[in-house]
Amino acid sequence: MAEFAEIIVKRLPHGGGLPLPKRMTEGSSGCDVCAAVEEDEIIAPGERALIPTGFCFEIPLGIEIQVRPRSGLALKHGVTVLNTPGTVDSDYRGEVKVILINHGKDPFTVRRGERIAQLVPARVIEEVVFSENETISETLRGSGGFGSTSTV
Repeated sequence: MAEFAEIIVKRLPHGGGLPLPKRMTEGSSGCDVCAAVEEDEIIAPGERALIPTGFCFEIPLGIEIQVRPRSGLALKHGVTVLNTPGTVDSDYRGEVKVILINHGKDPFTVRRGERIAQLVPARVIEEVVFSENETISETLRGSGGFGSTSTV
């Protein structure tokens, strides 16, 4: 049986007429969210912009919302979410905004109602304790960092 968590949504005035975040297919993990810009916003190549969604969320304790890019925007236009994944914490009550960056060669126009990101609700461990110790256990990988698991 699928898990269920209710996330309460507050629509802000500039979010009027926009759809609530939703999964576009039955198997989707992410819920697409749209731009709540009042007028078109152009993101020049190499530039970034903070795009409003028009929504605030009441997220249950033990849940976060991860803000992730839409693969179509990344492939077709080189536009992605800058701080991927962004995290919306359960105690945040402000408007969720998405930092988009244009890695493409052409200016990208963000239009009202355009799907700009995916919101992925995820469980988090509610209690974590960091305990300091002089040693930690050994693994096969050890302290190998970036690229250390490749076979090349």
